[in-house]
Amino acid sequence: MSPSTRPTLLRLGVELDGAGRHPAAWRLPGARPAELFTAAHWRRLAATADAADLDLLVVPDSHRLASEREADQRGRLDAVAVAAHLAPLTARTGLVPAVPVTHTEPFHTSKAIATLDFTSLGRAGWQVEVATTAEEADAFGRKGVQAGGELWREAAETVDVVRRLWDSWEDDAVVRDVATGRYVDRGKLHHVDFRGEHFSVKGPSITPRPPQGQPPVVVPVRDEASLAVAAAHADVARVQAPDEASAAERARQLRAAAGRDLLVLLDVEVLLRPDAAAALETAAHLDELSPGHPPRCLRHLGTPDSLAQALAQLPDGLDGAVLAPLDLPATLDLLATDVVPLLRARGLRPPAPPAGAAGTLRGRFGLPRPTSRYARPVAGGTR
Repeated sequence: MSPSTRPTLLRLGVELDGAGRHPAAWRLPGARPAELFTAAHWRRLAATADAADLDLLVVPDSHRLASEREADQRGRLDAVAVAAHLAPLTARTGLVPAVPVTHTEPFHTSKAIATLDFTSLGRAGWQVEVATTAEEADAFGRKGVQAGGELWREAAETVDVVRRLWDSWEDDAVVRDVATGRYVDRGKLHHVDFRGEHFSVKGPSITPRPPQGQPPVVVPVRDEASLAVAAAHADVARVQAPDEASAAERARQLRAAAGRDLLVLLDVEVLLRPDAAAALETAAHLDELSPGHPPRCLRHLGTPDSLAQALAQLPDGLDGAVLAPLDLPATLDLLATDVVPLLRARGLRPPAPPAGAAGTLRGRFGLPRPTSRYARPVAGGTR
């Protein structure tokens, strides 16, 4: 991508997980560990992200309980339920729960995300995840562990089925005709009749078509198998890479494989303090409390100014970043109060929106609202 085609504004999201991505973050002052499984904890975090007008808030999820060797923060809440709780309490930021698809049904996923889109007034997204461990397989007892390639082939089928189910109600299927007592036009509900390697789904959905038509699908790109799924199905891809140059190459590969444009966001683990030395000291302290946790992706330890400068220098091909605070709420607070204003001052984020301003997540990302694939042509054009 040449400098002339680089997007003017940086897309900026945040992934919020418990007391932070580092497993020892709950042991830091200010972490409020007794509140991690309360609604109030999530309301505070979401209010901060929404006030900063971040593009999306990702709620991670897994069917796996971390082992003592891997983490000392154990347990998690259901991501879709958390996002649904936050929907009426936020106004602008997109809500993107992760839904592991390996041991769940596409029908349930489609219904859950469609419902979230209704309750958030069109701000829902969905991050696709897979389950790789025997622990997760044993928790369900339906099938054994699958190889990585098979996991992502199944995930690709799931995305296809979910999108078809979202389309199975045409936009004007609900007629609410009191005079005739007809609530739904049954001719505008459609069987999806999907038959694949892993699923056979007849449909239709029991939930009307979501406000966005198709809530944006987010795919994390961690290897070649997930890259192929992102290229084929993602609206937004999250790239994990050790450095910016590797991420830019991943973005190039993604777009070449997709044959279309899609948003590519760089995953960055962050820990911020007003002073750079304090950030480094806090990170070192976390690693002492719970050693053996190398970065999952690019990591930035520093000040709001250093992070804003790093984001401003992202290479061409990257549309922005999803920031994963190592500790909460301290890093998120500095992101909202300092980093976002610094990016606005550089012209890299839009001005603060007026009170009450809202929109859909597709609209925020510049994605058109698609027509249902099952809608029949009408006279004078297509519906």
